Amino acid sequence: MTSSPLWSWMRARRYALPGALGRLLPAPGARDAAALCGRLHRRGIAATVGYFQGDRDTPDTILQSYRAMLETGACAGLSVKAPPLGFDPGRLRAIAAAAANADAVLMLDAHGPGDAEATIAATEALLADFPQSGCVLPARWRRSRGDADRLRDTSARLRIVKGEWADPDSDPHDGDAAYLTLVEQLAGRAAPVAVATHDPALAARALDRLIAAGTPCELEQLRGLPRRRTMAAARARGVPVRLYIPFGPGWWPYAIDKALARPHLPLWWLRDRLGLPDR
Repeated sequence: MTSSPLWSWMRARRYALPGALGRLLPAPGARDAAALCGRLHRRGIAATVGYFQGDRDTPDTILQSYRAMLETGACAGLSVKAPPLGFDPGRLRAIAAAAANADAVLMLDAHGPGDAEATIAATEALLADFPQSGCVLPARWRRSRGDADRLRDTSARLRIVKGEWADPDSDPHDGDAAYLTLVEQLAGRAAPVAVATHDPALAARALDRLIAAGTPCELEQLRGLPRRRTMAAARARGVPVRLYIPFGPGWWPYAIDKALARPHLPLWWLRDRLGLPDR
């Protein structure tokens, strides 16, 4: 059945739909992101912006997009995708220098496992001149434990996520336990750790462990996902909240693709608004 012409046609239409719809929707630009950053700042919420490139983007146009965002003076941080830049040291340093001049934090986003080593190495290379740089550690990857060891005693800012891409060997049986294991490994470090999860119980446990160890921490949330209960957990603990704001021509295709892959998201959002447990 799965190899029938009808199935193949339906599968092709499903994967073509995000791009087709995305081209019809106005791409959020630097000014849109800056306006949202300003509104969040007035509410006491920091913002990190991340550029989602389009099919026509080149490394140079991506670099220009990050500079345009920083020139607005509205964002407190950049989350940079290094693979589309070819991990080019010159371009990464140019973005890091612009971020430092704007007093903004620079983070390198996580990508597939094949890009993990290059991302960690790029982070280490930036730290010498840009000590507030950092990167993302996906808890579902076994290699993240070794990466945490490499970066634990540095000035790197670290963001812990569950992870979008599977471990190339095998995923952990208990994703929450893997997340908390990574938190435990970083508890006690002097540099900041961001807890990035929309699971309120997991966020509370992770923040409690970091607070108890004296590690500066914050809760980071992705705009568009349920966050009322997680933000309440952070505020109850006096922990700052940061919102990740995507912009650029690739955002809508990416977001639509994820919504199609996770049709439970509207129910999840509603449960969060009503304060109901997920299960």
